[in-house]
Amino acid sequence: MSESKPPTPTPGDTYKGWLFKWTNYIKGYQRRWFVLSNGLLSYYRTQAEMGHTCRGTINLATANIAVEDSCNFVISNGGAQTYHLKANSEVERQRWITALELAKAKAVDMQANSDDSGDECPAVPPTSGQGGGCRNSEVQSTLRTLNSKVEDLTTCNDLIVKHGSALQRSLSELEAIRVGGDMGEKIRQVTERATLFRITSNAMINACRDFLSLAQTHSKRWQKALQVERDQRIRLEETLEQLAKQHNHLERAFRGATVLPSSFSNPALGSKGGASGKGDASDEDDDNEFFDAMEDPAEFITVPADPKYHKRSGSNVSGLSSEIGMDDQSVNFDELSLASNPESPQPLELEPVRQRRTRIPDKPNYYLNLWSIMKNCIGKELSKIPMPVNFNEPLSMLQRLSEDLEYYELLDKAAKCQSSLEQMCYVAAFTVSSYSTTVHRTGKPFNPLLGETFELDRLRECGYRSLCEQVSHHPPAAAHHAFSEKGWSLRQEITLASKFRGKYLSIMPLGSIQCLFDKSNNHYSWKKVTTTVHNIIVGKLWIDQSGEIDVVNHRTGDRCHLKFAPYSYFSRDVPRKVTGVVTDKEGKAHYVLSGTWDEKMEFSRVMQSSKGENGTEGKQRTVYQTLKAKEIWTKNPLPEGADNMYFFSSLALTLNEPEDGVAPTDSRRRPDQRLMEDGRWDEANAEKQRLEEKQRTTRREREREAVKAASSPEEAVTEDSINDSPLKTEAGETGTEASEVSDETDTEDSPPHTPVASSHGPSHPHYLSAHQDNYQALWFEKLDDPVSGEVLHVYKGGYWEAKDQGSWDICPDIF
Repeated sequence: MSESKPPTPTPGDTYKGWLFKWTNYIKGYQRRWFVLSNGLLSYYRTQAEMGHTCRGTINLATANIAVEDSCNFVISNGGAQTYHLKANSEVERQRWITALELAKAKAVDMQANSDDSGDECPAVPPTSGQGGGCRNSEVQSTLRTLNSKVEDLTTCNDLIVKHGSALQRSLSELEAIRVGGDMGEKIRQVTERATLFRITSNAMINACRDFLSLAQTHSKRWQKALQVERDQRIRLEETLEQLAKQHNHLERAFRGATVLPSSFSNPALGSKGGASGKGDASDEDDDNEFFDAMEDPAEFITVPADPKYHKRSGSNVSGLSSEIGMDDQSVNFDELSLASNPESPQPLELEPVRQRRTRIPDKPNYYLNLWSIMKNCIGKELSKIPMPVNFNEPLSMLQRLSEDLEYYELLDKAAKCQSSLEQMCYVAAFTVSSYSTTVHRTGKPFNPLLGETFELDRLRECGYRSLCEQVSHHPPAAAHHAFSEKGWSLRQEITLASKFRGKYLSIMPLGSIQCLFDKSNNHYSWKKVTTTVHNIIVGKLWIDQSGEIDVVNHRTGDRCHLKFAPYSYFSRDVPRKVTGVVTDKEGKAHYVLSGTWDEKMEFSRVMQSSKGENGTEGKQRTVYQTLKAKEIWTKNPLPEGADNMYFFSSLALTLNEPEDGVAPTDSRRRPDQRLMEDGRWDEANAEKQRLEEKQRTTRREREREAVKAASSPEEAVTEDSINDSPLKTEAGETGTEASEVSDETDTEDSPPHTPVASSHGPSHPHYLSAHQDNYQALWFEKLDDPVSGEVLHVYKGGYWEAKDQGSWDICPDIF
């Protein structure tokens, strides 16, 4: 439904465009063509109707314009007519609001000036059945009146000429005749013609007087209107100049922005809280979406509730003031008290915010010959086949996991929620937001080396710290832990399984994600959906997310069932659609979520639910009557030139930026990844092969040490038997080494390794010893979670203390 960008409205111009108009509860919002001209707002079903059928017109001179939220606004003239309208975006809505306000101001001024000038000429009312009456009605009426007066003047002029000629002839004949019987008749004719001439002259004079009066009246009105337009132009120029000054001031303030030390309140965090206060109160209205039913148990249709459930404020100001929660006020008071507190830190103690980079070198346009790669693989061992970095992006899987925190503000807002059900909505939106960065990211991240770490320290800017570590190599697994000063922590352990289906590649993340909130002790957990990469062999790569997610609050029993609809060419639904229902432990629905995983999510409160008719697959649909949908999450726009920078987001551009003080195992120090980012792909490929071979050697050494340390004689196998046994070839080469191919050579076309069953069975000592590995993670330990009942790696502490001390002695040399 996107249209070409309309021009910025200017006073006096006709403004046209598409808007969505609320019709009824059955049809919802319908697309209509709106025309704004001379203080009148008219609408049509299509542009073709402008010439013959106007569906309605509202006079802005007596209308009230109220903004509801980012896309919705209402126009009402006191009850007789009310238009609930919705724009495609906030920018488009602002253009319409600007045009409507200017048109309303002009209409009011014109009406006032008309009353002051004593203009009593009847105005021609616009006819709703004709498009011409809806546009320029006032000007057309004036022009028609003036034209009629000019025609009257023309007629009077012709009559004066005619009667004047007749009178002249009669006078000539009167002078020529002699005094006699014809004298009386001639005098009577002259008298009649003189009377006709006088009458015609008087009519001419009256017509001229009317024309002059009308011209003078409208001349005054037009002069006043022109002066109003000039004044408005001057005000707009002054406003634009002020905005430009404010913009420059904000840019300078941003460049020199400072934050308080961690021991004091962080203004950057305070501003985040202030911006999220309205979201905490769940009063961010947005456009209403009506989406089709989902399959049971989350199959539903939503309709807006009766107005008695949701009363809107009459004015925009009062509506805004009524929506602001206590969180906003407390944030403002805290900022004021901090500014006025004499014990607050002085400017000398402020520390500057680090300026993060906004660009990386553009992606080189290297030609990749797949046939040459396949030809070079002929006759080689599977573990010796190197996959070039041409398929990669200059980030590791650990850094991609850290990208889940791009929309950390959702968890900040969730931590402030008093209601666990409302908190569930924000947690569910956070789970969806983690997929927004994948829509264009077809490059594969580097698979981390065993023991590789990545830290994301945003404590000063955003209030959180994050640490990832590759805790297992067979199967490959990464552990992630993040905590925030706002009272939440996030942990996850992810293992990827993949299946190559010929035309597409399915990637199934295994493991769970858990989020804990300190204040409420709420403990949430969920799993990720399946990622599908299409057109692996031929065509342009594109990514889709599909599946279902159950976000569970283990303390209260609340649950949110999210469904990611797979893309279908024949579906009428919005692509990348996500829908969900938030229920309590009794199964009662309280909130409905809808949106797309690559753009935005909305949620609305359920007022009433009922069973509807059967769906497409015979399952009964649930109909939820809801309040107006409110936007809960919107994707951040990509930075300029992102298509040449692997479609990285603003956060992703900073992940591989070199930093001092990080661990020697940090992904930023990985040489092949750094060379690829710099555009030196040939050197990156060579370095990548060196790292892979180094990891294979280290793994073999660990296996030998594990075998030697085995206490049981049956488990002890000589080094030669390990190296030369056929089981080594079967289980080690196709298992261990094949796993190294999937990890070290960065190929994810096969699922994580499952040990090949030998004739001896999995309990055979040769089988056990061939896969024995005594590696222990540095910063994480494997524990049983008593709440979720899952076994996962949990952060055991020590990393940030080691960073503060600069002591990295326990870190292995993996690069």
